[in-house]
Amino acid sequence: MINTVKTTWKGDMEFESTNEGGLIHLDGASVVGGNGNGLRPKQLMLTSLAGCTGMDVVSLLKKMRAEVDKFTIDVEANLTDEHPKYYDKVKVIFNFYGSDFKKDKIEKSVRLSEERYCGVMEMFRQFAELSTEIRYFEV
Repeated sequence: MINTVKTTWKGDMEFESTNEGGLIHLDGASVVGGNGNGLRPKQLMLTSLAGCTGMDVVSLLKKMRAEVDKFTIDVEANLTDEHPKYYDKVKVIFNFYGSDFKKDKIEKSVRLSEERYCGVMEMFRQFAELSTEIRYFEV
């Protein structure tokens, strides 16, 4: 399967990228000639990682009948100092909110995403040290 996106330069450091699912705006910070009117490319990679694993986890939790009240994902990434700058250490933090957690099922869904389903996570493994953490918040 071939995936494609169309990315169009809009002036300065601003771009618009589209695919069949929608569009996003990319822009750089003012220090690099941008206007800050969009997502930064490297941070967008982190967003893709969170979105990929998040969709897996939500789908698996639903199938396992272990839904939670709220679910967020934080991604912390260390950017190297030398060019080309890339993320060499990435931590994905899964935050679950609710009560009466089915922790075994939650942990299984995260593990399955991490080890089997999330292709973006597998791509990150090719260039970064990747770790995950699960946090529970009673509400």
